This record gives sequence, structure tokens and C-alpha cells, in this order.
Amino acid sequence: MGDVWSMVHAERAALIDDLGSLDAARWDEPSLCGEWTVHDVVAHLVDTARTTRLGFMLGLARARFDFDRQNARGVERERGASPQETLERLRRVASRTSTPPAPLDSRLVEEIVHGEDIRRPLGLTRSYPAEAVDRSLRLQTRTPASFGGAKELVSRVRLTAADAGVSIGDGPEVSGTALSLLLAVSGRRVALDDLHGPGVEVLAAALCRSAVRRPDDGFPERRRRVLFHR
Repeated sequence: MGDVWSMVHAERAALIDDLGSLDAARWDEPSLCGEWTVHDVVAHLVDTARTTRLGFMLGLARARFDFDRQNARGVERERGASPQETLERLRRVASRTSTPPAPLDSRLVEEIVHGEDIRRPLGLTRSYPAEAVDRSLRLQTRTPASFGGAKELVSRVRLTAADAGVSIGDGPEVSGTALSLLLAVSGRRVALDDLHGPGVEVLAAALCRSAVRRPDDGFPERRRRVLFHR
């Protein structure tokens, strides 16, 4: 078992490298994360890297216990006047080990899922460490939907990641890479195109119902509330 923080720091460093080669205009492109741009997602990662347990609780109270409002405020606070300013902020927090009140593996979910929110629309790829993806997928599938997870979902489908030797859940099979399964159970519908099996329709319908149950409230939506996995 690897050290979680070393894996988190490696993901932050890899993303910083990828972002450093982008033209400023590409930061304004849409991400996979609701209405957020690439720039917004990077600002969110700065915000969550700074977050402490106490700071999270205070921020949540100020946001009237609305996770989406809290996240939107964090993006506004940490988004620099230019992409380079925001990137420099990410560099400064890259080695931090602070975390909100959540399982430590949630920091891996945060970095990998949001990393793909940025990379996929930009045509960038990363070969993520197998252990990091495996731990992230297992955490998401044991976390309740109320905290951005997929615990209830895997009571209706069986997720099979042949590349990781992972089988989770009970029901019609959904097969694919561990990364694609992680993205799908984190609410990224684009990953459905990478999946196969009789359970894909069940998974797609569940994601659709989830979106319908969470109407737009004026904040960037359906990032799946990864405060705990953000």
C-alpha cells in the first residue's frame, strides 16, 4: 500500500505540468464539471488543497450548509486574474496535507476525477497509478450518494474493472477500465461511452435520475458534490 499523500502530491505535480503547457485561451474551455471552465476547476483544486477540517465547517456554515454554494465561493476566492496566477497558486499548495473531514482517500478521488474533468475536454491523457484509481473507485462505491458517492448505485449493478481485477456490487454487469468506472460513478456521463455490459443502461438511467433530483440552483452543478470527493 502506497502512502496516500505521496500519491496525491504526484497527481498535483502531474496536473501542474500539463497546465503549464496550455495557452491561456484553453483555460476558458468547458470542463466535464457542470458549468465550470478548466480555469474554474483549477481554482477549485486550489481551494480544496487549502481546506482544513475547521475551515471546511466554518465555510459550510457561512454557505448555509449548501455544498454547492460553498464550492462556488471557493472558486471565486481562489481564481486568479489570469491562468498563470491561478497556476502559481496551485503550485504553492501542491505539497499541502490538509483535508476536510472526510476519508483520506477522498483526496485521491478529488485529484483524479477533477484531473480528468480538465484533461479529457482538452485532449490530454494521463496513465494514473493503478493503486490510486483502485482506492478511489472503492471509496466512491462505499460512500453514500448524499456525499457524492455511489453506494446505493452498486446495489443495482456490478462494476467490473478487468485492468484492476476489481468487481464491486450486485446486479447486471458494467465493465470497463477502473478509471472509466470511477468517472461514471462520480457522475461523468461521458465515461458511459467507454463502458460495456447489460448494466450500462441501468447506470445511465441512475445518473439521469440523479441529475433530475438536483435542479439547478444557480451554482455550477453536477460536479457531484465532491466536497468529500472534491
